[in-house]
Amino acid sequence: MLRKGQTAPGFELERIEGGRVSLRKILEQGPAAIVFFKASCPTCQLALPFLDRLSGGALPVYAISQDDAARTRGFLPLFPVVLPVLLDAASAGYPSSNAYRIEYVPPLFVIEVDGTVSDSCEVIDRRVYEALGARAGRPIFQPCESAPLYKPGSGAKN
Repeated sequence: MLRKGQTAPGFELERIEGGRVSLRKILEQGPAAIVFFKASCPTCQLALPFLDRLSGGALPVYAISQDDAARTRGFLPLFPVVLPVLLDAASAGYPSSNAYRIEYVPPLFVIEVDGTVSDSCEVIDRRVYEALGARAGRPIFQPCESAPLYKPGSGAKN
């Protein structure tokens, strides 16, 4: 998995609502975070709604599905998110997941405008998520919520 200080590989992926987007285009707007997920991953199901709370903040988050469009569309109503969703499916050979050396989902990467990874985590890590919320200017956890301090994910691409 890519770590802090490494250069994020570029990508151009299909958007779930149609069209394509590249990492270069995303970073033209400023730093961004990307998170990879699978519909069948319980940790992803927990993480995405929290990350969705950052929508509209100072740090946009893009969710990259390792499932095909049909399965991803089936997932979204169950775990509603407004995050932009991109597809990195098996039929394409998981080009982005492989480039980012993903072994477990949901890994999260914060990418600066120069393409440098400034933070990454392979699990839900409450401290990393809270720092992400502070940077985005949006609270990610509510005071009364019981969110895990640390929660490992599932194997990717299986």
